[in-house]
Amino acid sequence: MRILHVLDHSLPLHSGYTFRTRAILKAQQALGWDVAGVTGPRHGTADASHECFDGLDFHRSIAPASAPTPIGEWREIGALAAGIERAIDRFRPDILHAHSPVLNALAALRVARRHGLPLLYEIRAFWEDAAVGNGTGREGSARYRLTRAAESWAVRRVDAVAVICEGLRGDLIARGVAPERIMVSPNGVDMDLFGDPPPRDAALAAELGLGTSVIGYVGSFYEYEGLDDLVAAMPALVAAQPDAQLLLVGGGPMAAALAAQAAASPVADHIRFVGRVPHHEVERYYSLIDILAYPRKHMRLTDLVTPLKPLEAMAQRRLVAASDVGGHRELIEDGVTGTLFAPDSPPAIAAALARMLADRAGWDARRAAARAFVERERNWSSNVSRYRPVYQRLLSADGMERTWSRSPPVSPATSPSHRSPR
Repeated sequence: MRILHVLDHSLPLHSGYTFRTRAILKAQQALGWDVAGVTGPRHGTADASHECFDGLDFHRSIAPASAPTPIGEWREIGALAAGIERAIDRFRPDILHAHSPVLNALAALRVARRHGLPLLYEIRAFWEDAAVGNGTGREGSARYRLTRAAESWAVRRVDAVAVICEGLRGDLIARGVAPERIMVSPNGVDMDLFGDPPPRDAALAAELGLGTSVIGYVGSFYEYEGLDDLVAAMPALVAAQPDAQLLLVGGGPMAAALAAQAAASPVADHIRFVGRVPHHEVERYYSLIDILAYPRKHMRLTDLVTPLKPLEAMAQRRLVAASDVGGHRELIEDGVTGTLFAPDSPPAIAAALARMLADRAGWDARRAAARAFVERERNWSSNVSRYRPVYQRLLSADGMERTWSRSPPVSPATSPSHRSPR
């Protein structure tokens, strides 16, 4: 089976998006499937039209000339469609598997129909809600409504739909999408990447002046992550647990505001705002953190979408505390695998973290329970098998699996595999 994944961006860029992509493709390779990816213009300038990273092949699209919305997006769709065409000619897939945002699905639809290829569209988040979450959009605006309509239009025309969580599935069903057309492919982790957590980096702890009651966050600084609430919780937390400290590692649109808030806090000496660090040094900072906090704000994006970072933390046997929003509730059982607290509430954050710091005797049991949950239910080596029946159904409905890998490339006009569009 040969699957071509249509992507927004990929390795060597580092993001939750690329890490999920890597996990999927690696797990599919382990099943003996042939996989490749093709990225859209938003990946940025690449060194070549085809690149290999970590044993994975990625075909690149050529970025079009920039233009204002919606002309710019229309050009992106055309550029990605052309990139998919070139990738099909080189890779000869049996199935197209497009991943959000919806621009990728629209580009893949053009090409899939032209070549008679089945198309699975996987939604990791609704683009319109992601724009609201990162501060580039407003719920209910004309652009929001247009993007939502495009998403619904695409979902009704692809051959099958995948989502990463039940929240997204429920939203699509409410839009009228038949439940049997939607599979859930939950966020997971490659357990081969997570062994025993590294020992505490004593030298780095001394350099930063950190003790052993460290609350931490490592990742992107977007408004919806609620890090301002975490900083605002620190005075109450320090009043209850004087040794408590906060370590913030990362960057993003909220970086300057968070740095200023941390500097102005009455407990500024308990807050270490590090900013971005090289990727190869991230584990050093993780080693200093006792409790990883994820204080996401309550909104459509956080209610519908499950994040990846808490799962990775649990896989590394780390304690997690998170806001009680829908995306977190799908991952964390309060009091068993982690702690949930009321969203948008610095007092609730402070109280929950103070209780965790005061109950160190229960830490080992919680770490073990969290790791066991990920191994059992969110391990990519088993999660990826969910795609098999969907792929097989699409191929069965499409006729029979192609054998392009056993024949040289030929022109679309003469290839029996390039059938007329359905």
